[in-house]
Amino acid sequence: MSPASQTILQNRAAAGRRLVEPLLQYAHRSDVIVLALPRGGVPVAYEVATALGVRLDLMLVRKLGVPSHQEFAMGAIASGGIQILNEQALRAHPIDKAEFDVVVARESKELLRREQVYRGNRPPLQLKDQVVILVDDGLATGASMLAAIHAARVHAPSRIVVAVPVAPIETAEALRSEVDELVCPLMPDWMMSIGHWYMDFSQTSDSEVMDLLQRAWLKEGG
Repeated sequence: MSPASQTILQNRAAAGRRLVEPLLQYAHRSDVIVLALPRGGVPVAYEVATALGVRLDLMLVRKLGVPSHQEFAMGAIASGGIQILNEQALRAHPIDKAEFDVVVARESKELLRREQVYRGNRPPLQLKDQVVILVDDGLATGASMLAAIHAARVHAPSRIVVAVPVAPIETAEALRSEVDELVCPLMPDWMMSIGHWYMDFSQTSDSEVMDLLQRAWLKEGG
């Protein structure tokens, strides 16, 4: 698939709206919760949760970037002590344990900060027997989403669905075997970057994340 004007996503909100129709079977169900991977996944997930009339919350995940190439994921961590390694990336960019531990410590600190800033005193997620829809603004290696899947699975949900606007075919197919359902409207053969598929891929701020969450939680009455 080559980029064309009709396949370029305008922004994250528009990307979220493209995910709604394939997920309509989950609309207005009390056992469904949409979990966004912050920060970029939050505007996408907000559109999904709002259109479906279901709950919105967060799945905190942090990519472990290769020190010499931060955008290249050598793995990811998620709430609950989940750690996923990208063995292919580590073979291509070998680093020693001390360097690796520095990255893990830094990202663990940021994960905790985001948990405190975004969720505050909200109770921990209760995902047992729930349909969990994990949403991000796109996938590259899939390391962060794989960590999110593992973190969700610990809670014994009834079903795990991954919904993303764009991901390379290889990544999407690798993740498909990890979940009950994968929704991904755009699956190019290769990807320069997730942002290449967006007209507006400006960084999502903490304040935007908190604003969208508060709006969603007010609608839920909590």
